[in-house]
This record gives sequence, structure tokens and C-alpha cells, in this order.
Amino acid sequence: MESRDQSDTPEPRPGTGWETVPEHSSGAVPPPPPTRPPTAGPPQPGDALRAVAAGLLGLSGLGLGHVLVRRWGRAAVSWAATAVLLLVALPADPDGVPAVLVAGYLLLLVLAGADAARIARRTEFRPWSRPALAAVLGLLLLGIPVAGTAAYGSARDEAVEQELLGRLEEGDDLVAKAAKSPFPLSAPDFRHALSLYRELAEDHAGSRAAARVPGRLKDYYAAVASPYRAKKHCEAVDPLSHLRTLPGSVDRKLLGDLAGWPDAPLAESLYACGVSRLDGAGTESGAKELGTLLRTFPESSQAGQVGPAVSGRIRQQVAGLKGAEPCAVTEDLRRTSTLVAELPETSVPSLGRQARAGVQDGVYACGVDEFEDKKFADARQTLTDFADTYEDDRRGRHARDIAIAAEIAEDRPSAGKRLPGSGTPGGVRMELVISNGAPNEVEVLYTGPVTGTVKLKPCGGCERFGSEAAGSSGACGASGTSYPKARLRLPAGEYHFLYKHGTGATAAVDSYSSGSRVQPGYTYTSCTYVVERDRYGLDLPTVPDLSDLLKPASAP
Repeated sequence: MESRDQSDTPEPRPGTGWETVPEHSSGAVPPPPPTRPPTAGPPQPGDALRAVAAGLLGLSGLGLGHVLVRRWGRAAVSWAATAVLLLVALPADPDGVPAVLVAGYLLLLVLAGADAARIARRTEFRPWSRPALAAVLGLLLLGIPVAGTAAYGSARDEAVEQELLGRLEEGDDLVAKAAKSPFPLSAPDFRHALSLYRELAEDHAGSRAAARVPGRLKDYYAAVASPYRAKKHCEAVDPLSHLRTLPGSVDRKLLGDLAGWPDAPLAESLYACGVSRLDGAGTESGAKELGTLLRTFPESSQAGQVGPAVSGRIRQQVAGLKGAEPCAVTEDLRRTSTLVAELPETSVPSLGRQARAGVQDGVYACGVDEFEDKKFADARQTLTDFADTYEDDRRGRHARDIAIAAEIAEDRPSAGKRLPGSGTPGGVRMELVISNGAPNEVEVLYTGPVTGTVKLKPCGGCERFGSEAAGSSGACGASGTSYPKARLRLPAGEYHFLYKHGTGATAAVDSYSSGSRVQPGYTYTSCTYVVERDRYGLDLPTVPDLSDLLKPASAP
């Protein structure tokens, strides 16, 4: 029989119930037996507490539930998820964390807690960890996500506040920049700043930025109205008008007393600007500003001053007609009259009549001045227009006399040495009989002690003469011919005549002027005729020297 060493035969371990395992023929040692027998059947006492503890620790987001059951890979998933969330969320900004990410993270925490609880029911904790203590720690650690959420919400709110304060500062910068430029250029910046203020006050009413908006609006009004404070009234009209419209777009409660503030400054600026333009120095007449004042603030003290101011300006201009430049003053009067026509008539009922009378005086004064300045063509046009336009004016007849003298003076400057008289001279008058020996109509203009015009019909049986000698001897001398005649009774004095050939004359027949003296005690005759020197038109037809035609016919 073969003998065996006792040391090679293992003995069974007491209390384990396991038998001795013989050594394999290959010499390999089998794995050690488990520390406890496998469990089966219903959970043992303490399994539920371990599950609760592991689940609570898993919900903390720190992966501690899986750490207790020694599932390191699954714990790492929780760590990674928490790290990603922190990277996205911090630092806090007004937009916050995307909702999808938050929902995904919460779902992951729930799954991690459930998984850790499931594993803990079948797995013993490490000897140093007690389930009860772990459960209490899990409850305490649940405060981490709760406190983190609250802290993040507070940080996000602060980020929102900082963003809103940034918008407020942006508006402040726009106002400061716009205040340095004229309102037409800075208006877009002012309006943008106002939209920022309004948005902060209306859409973020509880914010710190919104609480500062009322003060910023006061600064806004002050900046926009800076031309008014500088007494630049014409520049102030547009910005003050802008401020006056704000209650239509901004809550009156937000504006407070600012809502009605622009009315008085705007009325003052409209008046001051409009009156300053009455002097005609610029291109604007002031009608726009004064008209706006009367229509917008009819009850204001400034509106009551418009009529007297404009009336005083008209009187001043009319007085200026006696100066050296009545025509320039007349243009100012026309401009003022146009201004008055644009004002509400019910507000200034008497100004229209006063302005029209001023223009009327100005036109007459201008025509007289043009005559005296030897601008005879302009004077004739101005005074003819005056007489035609103002038919009821008592100066109309004198204006026509001056126009006649001016027309004669255009051809005979000596006729414009002095203005025709406005009255009727007395004394003896001499008769002048003018006959027309021309085959065309003739208008005779004369000026001297008296001024006037007569028209002579064409001579039906008369012809042009071939020479001046034939005309001088035969004009108005044919027996049996009835010559058209005009009889004038003229006071003695120097006269100037202009013969204008009208209907029946050719274009080659020019008007002709001459002068003569009428002496007391004589009657005078004159005959007008036409001489055609060349039948082929090489010499223009002429009228003879009228000084030869105005002859005394009889003497006392």
C-alpha cells in the first residue's frame, strides 16, 4: 500500500460545511471560497436601509451612492455629468442654463439614485460604513443641489441686473453724445436712448435699472432742451416739440411733471423765434413759428403778443418807405404780408388789412423812387401795375402820369428831369390841335406842366410821303381831306412828346419823341405824317422833326 504525508491532506474548516477539495492532477489551486454564502429569497434585515442610503447619496450628484457599493464606473458618470453642468452654468449669465440640459441632468440623477439603491439591496457596504449614517449623510447632501440651485438663481438675477444696468448706461452715453450736436443730427440717438429707458421701465419694472429711469428722464429732458436754456429759441423749437409728443409714447405716470413741462418753453421759443425773423434777415419769415404758436397755444400770453409785434413791424416798414431804398422796404412789406396771410385770421383779424395797405404804399413809393433814379422802364412797369391793381387808390391818376412821363423819358431822357405834378395847374391855357396825316393810328403821349395821352385814328386818304420836303409842305394840307384831330388845352411851359404809331403802321415805323415850349397867347397846331425815303426799304420810314410841326397858329 502506498503511503502519503499527512501534511498534504487538508482538513476541513470548522463551521463552514465545506469538504476538503483534492488537489488537481495538474497541480492548479482552485479560487478561494466566497466570504458568505449566496443569498436567495426575500431581502434580509438592513437591505432597505442600505438602498435608501445609496439612493439618497446618488441623488446628490456626487456619485456617492455608487461609491458605497463600489461601482466606480457608474460613479464616474455622475461626476462627469455634474462637471459638464457646472462648466455650462458658470459663471451665471442672464440666459441661464438650457432647459434641455437641466432636464437631462435631473433625469440622470434619478437614474443614478435608483441604480445605486438597487445594487445596495444585494451588496454589503464596507465595514466602516453604516447604512443609517449613510442615509443621514444622503439627506444632508441633498441640500447641495437645492442650495446650488438657489445660489445659481441669485447669481443669474444679478447677471440680469447687470445687463439691464448696462442698457441704462448705454442710454446715458447716447444722451451725452447727442447733447453735443444739433437736434436734427442727434435726434436718432435721442430716440434710441428714450426707447432703452422706456423698455427698462415698462418691461423690467422691478429692476434696479428701472428704478433709476425717472432720474434719467429728467437728464434726458434737460439735454434735449439745452438750446432753450441757451436762449437759442429757433434751435429750441424742434427739440421742444419732440419733448411735447412724448406723453403719447411714454407712460404719463413715468414722466410725472415732465409730461406738461415743454408747453411753456415751446410757446416762448415759438414767439421769440418768429418775431426775430420779422426783420427779413434770413430766408424764413417767421410765419411757421407764429402760426404754430397761435394754433397750438391760442390762450398763452405769447399768442396775445403776436398781433402787436407784427403790427409794429409793419408800421416800422411803412416808415422806412421814406428812406433811400423804398423798393427794398416794399419787398419786406410783401414778405410780411405773406406772413400775415399764413396766420389764423381769427387770431389777428386786423393785420391783413394793415399789411395789404403797407404793400400798396410801398409799390407806389418804389415806382416814384425808380423814376427819380432814372430807371424809367422799371418805373413805368411798377406804376402801371399800381394803377391797374389799386383802381380805387386816389394816387392812381398820378401814378399813370408818372408812367407816361417815364415812357417818354425812355426815348427822351430830358422828360424825366422831374416828376409830373400831382395837381392841376391854374392860369391861362393854350390850345394845341394835333392832326394825323399818317395812314395809321397814332398815340400821342405828352408831359410838362400837365401830362396825358391822346389817340388819333388813321387818316383814310393819306399816304406816306417820298421825302421830308414833300411831307413838310403837303402834310395835313390836302383840300377835301378830313384829318383826324385832337385838341389839347395846355398851360404854358416846356413839353415833351412821344408819337407812337399803332394799327396800320409797319414794323419799320418807329416811335418818335420831341419837345417844344408852349407860350401864352398862342394857339398851336401839329401834324404827324410818315416819310418813306426808299421804296425798296433801304432807308427806314421816319416821322419828321416834330419841332417843326408844333407851330403857333395865331397870336393875340
